[in-house]
Amino acid sequence: MNRKFRSGPYQASLQTKFFLTFVFLLLIVLGCFLIYVNFLVIQPLKGKTENEMQRAAAKVSDQLNIYINNQNQLSQRILSNKDVFTLLSGGDYSRLTIEGLTRSRKLKDIMFQAIGPSLNIEDMIIYDLKGAEIASYIGYAGNPTSLVPFLAESGKLATWNASGYALYRQAGGISFVRAIMNQNGQVFGYLAIQLNQEYLRRSAAGIADSEVYILDQEKQLITSSPALQEGQQVPEFAAARAAGGIYLDSRRNYVAYDQSVETGWTTYIITPKSFVLGPVNSVKNISILLITSLILFSFVYIYFSARKLLLPIRKLRGQILRINYSNMKVKVDTRSHNNELIQLNEAFQELLERLQESIDREKLALHEEVKARNSALQAQIAPHFIHNVLYLISIAAQEGKNAVVSEMCKHLSDSLRYIVSSPYQHVSLTEELKHTQHYLALVQQNFEDDLEWEIDEDRAFDLIHLPRLVIQPFVENCIEHAFKSTDPPWKIQVKVKVYNGLWAIEIRDNGDGFEPGKILEILDNIHGSDSGIYELQHNTSGIDNMGIVNTVNRMKLMYKNRLFFNIYDHPEEGKGATVQLIASLTKDFY
Repeated sequence: MNRKFRSGPYQASLQTKFFLTFVFLLLIVLGCFLIYVNFLVIQPLKGKTENEMQRAAAKVSDQLNIYINNQNQLSQRILSNKDVFTLLSGGDYSRLTIEGLTRSRKLKDIMFQAIGPSLNIEDMIIYDLKGAEIASYIGYAGNPTSLVPFLAESGKLATWNASGYALYRQAGGISFVRAIMNQNGQVFGYLAIQLNQEYLRRSAAGIADSEVYILDQEKQLITSSPALQEGQQVPEFAAARAAGGIYLDSRRNYVAYDQSVETGWTTYIITPKSFVLGPVNSVKNISILLITSLILFSFVYIYFSARKLLLPIRKLRGQILRINYSNMKVKVDTRSHNNELIQLNEAFQELLERLQESIDREKLALHEEVKARNSALQAQIAPHFIHNVLYLISIAAQEGKNAVVSEMCKHLSDSLRYIVSSPYQHVSLTEELKHTQHYLALVQQNFEDDLEWEIDEDRAFDLIHLPRLVIQPFVENCIEHAFKSTDPPWKIQVKVKVYNGLWAIEIRDNGDGFEPGKILEILDNIHGSDSGIYELQHNTSGIDNMGIVNTVNRMKLMYKNRLFFNIYDHPEEGKGATVQLIASLTKDFY
């Protein structure tokens, strides 16, 4: 009987199969982790480091461009002084004559006024048409006295032919050379600004663990960081295939380069490969150490977990093997350390927590949906308001009312700031009335004394909240439609009343009133809206259809069944209409 339960010589035990299964799954997880670290961590980190090197090269190139552009602006300030053309066209005086000394002094004064207090150049020299020096700002002994070599080569330079300036390399350094030319294209001489080598070196400095070299179009060194020692040669760089990029040189160093379109200079940044891949190698080593530790811990944990899990099964197997005919009353030890009731309770608690999280997410989604619908309705009103105001400003501009245009632009700026700032947030009634005042001030520029308006003001209105652009559409409706057949003056009144926990707004005019059946049509559109949303599929034109219906629907989203809206004419007074909005002071918006 025991032989029936005895395993074969090559059959693995259940514990071994359980252990091997978990080890196989663990290897799959670790393989996925390695793929994740390599493709989603190491490779992006390597690409990020290379991109930072390219951005550093571009930054150095941009700093040089800024410095050269400053010299271009400096030369423009000198050329903008018409006295320069007068002095250079006065005659060919010797520098030792009184006329030559006087001209030199006046040119120095012009250069001094153009340079100002900040001196970021070595010197500035003005030459005549033949390239001979006329005047210099500082007058160093080593300054070149002639531009003849440069003028002989200037025709080959692209920037000289296109923009009238070029960067000229000479024994004393690098100069920014520009032709002194008037608006008619007549050349009177040449201006040379000797660049400050310290500013050039400063642009190349400040990049840690890297060497920076700046070369011109002829691969001649402009500056470097650190500075080259005597006898030290500039490294050989590969030919640039594009305006910027990065590659590995023969010494396995990363070389990032960026060529300036304005100057034609190329910035090279050499960084050792160990520094570039330092963060990558750190992540790789940490990952290997973490994986190794995880494998060892997982092997030990899986072994003891499988042993503990299968121990009750082994006990049951041992009891079954000891049962025989003479021993039928052997009690089976089925005790276990696993408390299923506790686990079930914990699972139920987790289920309740997940249900609560689902309910909270649903409430948040509903809240966001209401805010989005509110913002969508407001967005339908704002463009119409902006269009009308811009039309009024254009009329005032055509009539030459500059002061009026300036004032209207100020009111429009305040109104636009009010409209676009957090459109889904509610505002106080005081802010809404202030916006309406801006709107009426804009409109009154068109109607002048024919339009009279009155708006209530009180500090208690700060406690009343409502969506943006609620009052202005009703006022705009009065101006657009109420006064077509009514003689001026045209009056608009905005009254606010607060009583017994309620607040009421009345917008009243002395115009023609509504057409027969129009009030009923508007009320039917409002009452037929679905949860305060009215899709304007058939009524997309007219401020009365779009403005009134959308405004009331936005108030519905905020106050729901705590809002009362009414609109009526004044037949007893002969003309005029009133719009009423009444709501509770309760701040439970949604």
